Amino acid sequence: MSDTRPEVLFVCIHNAGRSQMAAALLAHHAGDRVVVRSAGTAPADDINPAVVEVMAELGIDLHASGAHPKRLEDAAVEASDVVITMGCGDECPFYPGTRYIDWKLDDPAGQGVDAVRPIRDEIDRRVQELIAELVPTTA
Repeated sequence: MSDTRPEVLFVCIHNAGRSQMAAALLAHHAGDRVVVRSAGTAPADDINPAVVEVMAELGIDLHASGAHPKRLEDAAVEASDVVITMGCGDECPFYPGTRYIDWKLDDPAGQGVDAVRPIRDEIDRRVQELIAELVPTTA
């Protein structure tokens, strides 16, 4: 099954906010139907605490899932069917044949939970659209 599942990589600079929320939401909603990764071009030491808190509101425990900021590796990009970038611009590597999507989203860095919630909700909306495209259900 693993060789037929779409592989998605979420990339932002610090891998401490947007990409972590997107990866966790995609894994939560799609389960094992999609291979999910996230990484950053300059990873932070820890996930943004406000991000951890707003994800917990949805019942997603980022720490229990083992989520942590990771450095972007070329191999992760090469293995992915879709790379979704979130504010890393020219720092993200480009590989021909890989589909890239850029999600323009506010950066949750330094923001409180009230500012991070709408970012999370917009990411969730986009993730659900992505799932519908990548793994459509048959009626």
